Amino acid sequence: MHTRSTPMSALWRALLVLALSALLAVPVAAARGITPPEEIEAAALAALGLQGTRSEARVDRALRLDACGVPLSAWASGPRTVQVACGDDPGWRVYVPVRISREAAVAVLTRPVAAGEPIGADDVAIRTRGIGAAAAGTLVDPEQVVGQTATRALAPGAVLAEADLARGPLLQRGDPVVLVSRSGGIEVRMQGRALGRAAPGDTVAVENIGSRRIVRGRLAGDGVVEVLR
Repeated sequence: MHTRSTPMSALWRALLVLALSALLAVPVAAARGITPPEEIEAAALAALGLQGTRSEARVDRALRLDACGVPLSAWASGPRTVQVACGDDPGWRVYVPVRISREAAVAVLTRPVAAGEPIGADDVAIRTRGIGAAAAGTLVDPEQVVGQTATRALAPGAVLAEADLARGPLLQRGDPVVLVSRSGGIEVRMQGRALGRAAPGDTVAVENIGSRRIVRGRLAGDGVVEVLR
């Protein structure tokens, strides 16, 4: 004689199967273990070449990622972020923020310098400073600084970078300039007046004295502005 299964008994059987599956899965996950956060942090610092520095990678200690059976791979995904991954499939990936701290001997100012003021030998010294993530363009040799002009006001102790300096005097608002326009092998020169401050190589607005027209050009140096087209 066959006993007819009721919908309720079928439901209980399904629940029992799910419960047994969950119980069996727990030891498997536990056996795999987790990847220590310290290992992820070390991979992030290594990707940026920051081992042995005061830089810090920060991984949440509550993060539980499966232990990785292969070496972790890591690469920079931003100026202060590293992506750390375990394998491709079905591995995992996590973004790790990094606080960069570097120290280096760099050129610094010994006195305040105004924008447009030339820098002399007595105005520069070599000091050890933390340069963080802004190492690109930082100057380390006083000879790279002396004789150049400050493009903005700089405070004593300021770490000098290429963007802070210009070779030659700055063009000031109201300064007379020579506008140079070139087209089809023909060069035309006109008198103009600067409408802003600029260092050689910068773009600046200039008023054509004759036509009163305002144009933009690149300061080529010595008061010459090449009109941009």
